[in-house]
Amino acid sequence: MAETKAMHRPEAVRLGLQHLGYRTLEGLSRLSGDSLLLACADGRWTRRRSGHRSVTEEVREAIFAVQGECGERASLSLAAKHRLMHQYIRERFPTFPTEKIPSRWTLAAVWKEWFGPGGARQRYERTAQAAAEAGVSGRMVVHRPGQVLVLDSTPMPVKLRETVFGDAVTATLTLALDLYTHGLPAFRLTLQSDTSVDVAMLLRDVMLPLPMRDGWGEDMEWPYAGVPAEVIAEFTGHRVAGLPFFAPETVTTDHGGPYKNHDLVEAEREIGCRILPARVLRQTDKFAVERQFHTIQTMLFEHLLGFTGGDIADRGADPERDASLTLAQAEHVIATWIVQI
Repeated sequence: MAETKAMHRPEAVRLGLQHLGYRTLEGLSRLSGDSLLLACADGRWTRRRSGHRSVTEEVREAIFAVQGECGERASLSLAAKHRLMHQYIRERFPTFPTEKIPSRWTLAAVWKEWFGPGGARQRYERTAQAAAEAGVSGRMVVHRPGQVLVLDSTPMPVKLRETVFGDAVTATLTLALDLYTHGLPAFRLTLQSDTSVDVAMLLRDVMLPLPMRDGWGEDMEWPYAGVPAEVIAEFTGHRVAGLPFFAPETVTTDHGGPYKNHDLVEAEREIGCRILPARVLRQTDKFAVERQFHTIQTMLFEHLLGFTGGDIADRGADPERDASLTLAQAEHVIATWIVQI
């Protein structure tokens, strides 16, 4: 009955499915469930690609031999790979006609089809291949808050005022980003560079509710459904801001000194965290927190006095003179922006 009803659908008529037999429709339904349209994509009704006629078995063997050799050598141009293919065929198959060896442009098309567009550095290509052979190249799916917490630090691109002598100083901003919600459950501002103690206190802030501050209205109070604000305020002893808190399961960091400190590693193990360091020189392992730094810069830091710009070429005439915020004031501004905006 299901097959009969499907035969009267407009898409089935356009595809000519009404002329198929019952057994054929039954077999297609087993392949793709209830959708006959998906059954058309099983490969039996599409023309097979003819490939490149000049790529014979000898040429195929030569291409794979060159690809295997290029993995261990430095980066080579396509012309060099083409010459290596010629050399392999002459040595391995002396009687193979030279005029039947594919041109450089055919090799380029075949190389892109078989091995991808390329473009990566040789060092990273070897690392990715080793990871794939070890079975660790699968993509991790994050499906709950607190499953993966990413930590990173960067110099704050806004000059601040030191409270003792009033000099312009540079602070370090350390962020903790929840990879599931892309929210910032905690951050730290420290003068000069951060230490392992600062990172440990950052993890403590992640697990504790953020108290309401002076000047914060009701729109910034705990808003999450299912857990009333009165319940949170009762066990914390104060009103709680609208920022989630949790015990992280996995912590991803870079290879900076504060993150590899033995005391910090012991503190992470004490609270039950798994430590998953990012690969060296791989920004993609911490892409979310890198993007968050850029978001804060464009939405907040660019509007503050003392902004230094992205690099020395974009620097203002005298950002030290324009600096007006103290460390405590800047910390309050950032906390307000995270909770409210």
